[in-house]
Amino acid sequence: MIGFDDTGWIRFPKNSVLLNWIRHALPAARTAVTDPTHARWLECEGTWFIGVDALDNDLQGRVGQSGPLAGQAMTFVAERYGTLPLHKGQVSVIYPGYPRPRAGESAAAARYRRNRDAAHVDGLRPTGPDRRRRVEEPHAWILGIPLTEASADAAPMVVWEGSHKVMGAAFAQALEGKPRDRMHLEDITDIYQAARRKVFDSCPRIELPAGPGEAYILHRHCLHGVAPWGETATAGPDGRMIAYFRPECAGGVAEWTESP
Repeated sequence: MIGFDDTGWIRFPKNSVLLNWIRHALPAARTAVTDPTHARWLECEGTWFIGVDALDNDLQGRVGQSGPLAGQAMTFVAERYGTLPLHKGQVSVIYPGYPRPRAGESAAAARYRRNRDAAHVDGLRPTGPDRRRRVEEPHAWILGIPLTEASADAAPMVVWEGSHKVMGAAFAQALEGKPRDRMHLEDITDIYQAARRKVFDSCPRIELPAGPGEAYILHRHCLHGVAPWGETATAGPDGRMIAYFRPECAGGVAEWTESP
């Protein structure tokens, strides 16, 4: 039976536990989107609210008067990775017209966003004038929780199925033999880009639309992105809003290179 180890992703059906959490999280997410201190997160000419660390939750995922974040997805990651403290959630919102160019984005980067869904592996942010990549944020896993109803073509999450195997092998090769306390300083740009090209050639692109009460988990090495807003896509005034949690590995980059 094909499962998470093969695909690198898993989606969980709607459940009442998560719907109850959303009753508390959605008002807090709306507040975060309109908070003037978060104005810097509105990008791509107003079509993408990035919303990193914008949700006001505690280390167990409580928001307002909600209980801890729970449900099938949380049980899955606890059994597989252990229990990790949660950061303040990302509130990622896509609006009609996405993707428009991001401020300071080159023409090539804008084309990549449009044609390749801005495909990336989380935690490898480009830095400096040459946009070199290092493992700055060694996430243990990626959890997506849709907060609003939207049509399936309203900029869904995209994942390249099985890409975690290709990317994970490349990362292990790039960091093999490096001192554990210096792995985060290693430039992995070239091997990352080569592995990404291999993924585009060999792994199927899968769209993962989901609604409130559902959730999905991505393997930390999965290549993933966001599809453009479809011509006939629909959503409410809040747009296509998803809360993301990506706690970091307790063992840092050395643990991140492993593929549990």
